[in-house]
Amino acid sequence: MKVNRKNRKWIIASAALLLTATPSFALFGIGDIVFDPTSYASLVSQLTTIESQYNMLKNNVEHFSLKQQWQTTLTALKNVNVANMFGETNGMTIAFNTNSATASSTAWKTATTPVSTNVTTYFQGQSLGSPQMSQLAMIEMSDSISPDCITAVGAYRAARTQNTAANSSLTASQLDGSSTTNSEVQQLNLLNAAEAQKMSEMQNQGAMQACLASQMAVTNMERRNAAATDLNTAAFVQQQHATNDMSAANESNTWQTYLP
Repeated sequence: MKVNRKNRKWIIASAALLLTATPSFALFGIGDIVFDPTSYASLVSQLTTIESQYNMLKNNVEHFSLKQQWQTTLTALKNVNVANMFGETNGMTIAFNTNSATASSTAWKTATTPVSTNVTTYFQGQSLGSPQMSQLAMIEMSDSISPDCITAVGAYRAARTQNTAANSSLTASQLDGSSTTNSEVQQLNLLNAAEAQKMSEMQNQGAMQACLASQMAVTNMERRNAAATDLNTAAFVQQQHATNDMSAANESNTWQTYLP
């Protein structure tokens, strides 16, 4: 049988198509429904990998039970008990343990030496910058800062006591390894709560640090005034020694402004 040239081309094209087709076969004798073993095996492998990753993530989220290694203890602050033999520190114990500005102010006035009202006339003859005026300024600054610092200490102690339950509850939830508190949303909420507690602690400690800086300013003022007074005294003595003749011929003169 002779095959014309046109039919030969169709036979070659059909053979090439069969050679390049992926392995598959018809199901149930129906030609348009085929089963591809290669694609099926690849799909099963992908599904197995996805399932393994899902189980791993689920186990990490719901059953992360090794949290105790992060557990820390909140150091408790015991209440201050200030001795009060003769009433000289009345209210100081309350001031150091509670957030009471009134108690702090009253206790500070009781425990310190007041400036007498009789010095009013004396200070009227003093100029600004004199040692006496500088001492008065230091006393007035200390009387303003110190009660506030005592209040800050009392407030910090009271806050630590009040926050103990909240801190303990948050710690228990953070260290819980069961699925009750380990969903993604719950863990994010715990992180937000921890950040809020940390912010509160930082603000309270900021008030304490401000008090420390204020107290250091008063202390530095005292030391600075003492050093300035010493220098002024030394310069004044040198000037007086140069002005007043201390020779024997002038013994009858009285040195009214003498400083040793």
